[in-house]
Amino acid sequence: LAGNEHGDPIHQLEYRISRLEGVLRLNKMITDSGGKIFATNGKKADFDGTVEKCKEVGGSIATPESPGENDAILYFVKYFNTYAYLGIKQSLIPGRFQLLNGAHLGYTNWYSHEPSGKGEE
Repeated sequence: LAGNEHGDPIHQLEYRISRLEGVLRLNKMITDSGGKIFATNGKKADFDGTVEKCKEVGGSIATPESPGENDAILYFVKYFNTYAYLGIKQSLIPGRFQLLNGAHLGYTNWYSHEPSGKGEE
């Protein structure tokens, strides 16, 4: 396939994407779960900068919707030994959270007595 420059363009693109994903996986920059690809550049940033960078590349800030997706995000937290921002915010009801667009938060996996509002959630 690599030597067939005039082959089917779809297969060529699939091959190139597969190779790029392989390189990114080797460098611990992507993982996947539930049909979603989770990615990081490994750099520290503030919340607003993270949201903006995700939009720039055609994605959105991670919002886990299942235990598998939560584990995909946790993979980066452990590998880079840092925290991760999630695409959620506190709702108008104290102690309740929602998606950034205001939609209901369908999946949570808080530690006991969290979120506590102490910035350690």
